[in-house]
Amino acid sequence: MSNTVERVEFTTEMKKTHTILIPNMLNMHFEILEQMLISEGYKVELLKTMHHNIVNEGVKNVHNDTCYPALLVVGQMIDALKSGKYDLDKVALIITQTGGGCRASNYIHLLRKALKNNGMAHVPVISVNFYGLEKNSGFQFTYKFIIKAIYAIIYGDMLMWISNQCKPYEINPGDTEKVDHKWTKKIADSLHSPSFLRVKKTYKAILDDYAAIPRRKEEKFG
Repeated sequence: MSNTVERVEFTTEMKKTHTILIPNMLNMHFEILEQMLISEGYKVELLKTMHHNIVNEGVKNVHNDTCYPALLVVGQMIDALKSGKYDLDKVALIITQTGGGCRASNYIHLLRKALKNNGMAHVPVISVNFYGLEKNSGFQFTYKFIIKAIYAIIYGDMLMWISNQCKPYEINPGDTEKVDHKWTKKIADSLHSPSFLRVKKTYKAILDDYAAIPRRKEEKFG
């Protein structure tokens, strides 16, 4: 049996027919990315599954020397495809490639190998990268999309940092999560026409909303 795994291109026609599944690697960042891709005319779904079978699929399909995040990413996608929820002839997967020394650049190859081993090698895997590592006729970056993606990353980082600082101290459980959801949605909507002045104004509004969350004045260690 050959170990060669051929790449299946995501074509222009597939943009109209296929649902693209996004792994939940960074919750806030990828929720914004999901909405951005929808605004570009793609059918996408951010996977939010959290059950243990994701780990089981990862263990079965990824070598145990590989880092745990890779195991979870591959496991979540294979689990989704096996769930029966999706038409395997009308679904695609998407994953980032850093293009540098990080092992995350190899996740895409692990994923394609897992697809082949499970009889799903025909499912396209889209590489998101800014280095021209792989190209797909049905998934192309415009200059405007790249600018929006940069703003999305900056916003996602900000929301994640502030949320992580508020949640351990919130007096009313769930307050931080409500603000998280509010701003993830608002930011995705605002990226239709990003500008520095609008970003600056949005930053202030985000900080004000998180600052208004009632919090305990205590220090946590460990």
